[in-house]
Amino acid sequence: MLHSTSISWKPPNNHVKRTNLKDCIMDKPTTPRGINHLVLNVRDIEESHRFWTEVVGFRQVGELTPRPDRPNPPKMRFYSGVREDGTSHHHDIALVENRDLPKPPEDWSMFGMPCAVNHIAITMPTREAWMAHLEYLQQKGVKFDRRVEHGMTHSLYIHDPNGYGVEFVYDLPKEIWKDDINGALNWVKVLPTEGVEALDDRTEGIPHFGHAAP
Repeated sequence: MLHSTSISWKPPNNHVKRTNLKDCIMDKPTTPRGINHLVLNVRDIEESHRFWTEVVGFRQVGELTPRPDRPNPPKMRFYSGVREDGTSHHHDIALVENRDLPKPPEDWSMFGMPCAVNHIAITMPTREAWMAHLEYLQQKGVKFDRRVEHGMTHSLYIHDPNGYGVEFVYDLPKEIWKDDINGALNWVKVLPTEGVEALDDRTEGIPHFGHAAP
């Protein structure tokens, strides 16, 4: 049974206190830090649970359970990775079962798939962890759909049982791509997807993206 208590908390004083309501009106949106979490509809939650825990490596941290005001909740589970400081977010991804979802095509493609979600990129802790995970997936018999070097990451693409692409990445040093992000985004080198060649990863001869032309 779930137990909870009520507490009060004081938000950090990161902004100057405004006393005039007119001072709160913005003429443009506040830039967010990023995506807090992602929720995916899946056809079979047990099948997808195995994928996100045994293939991707997330751990389940919770699920919706019946309550007096919600006696029959939808099948929904929550999953987290591990942050740089060793802690976990409340959840990074959640799955909701929807048996009415159409079956995806047998073969996955980066473009032209009949899915609203193209792919989800998963950051691995280090280059060494990324390389070890690729070897783990290959030994497990997971199909490599796409192996590429981007200008800002080195990546492997696979797909989940619902046709959503999943990209495993490690970020290249920021000084390589920060001066021309668009150039780095547009650069790609396609690599083999089978055999030992699919596990190779170079650290020399990596392109550096300087200031974009005006």
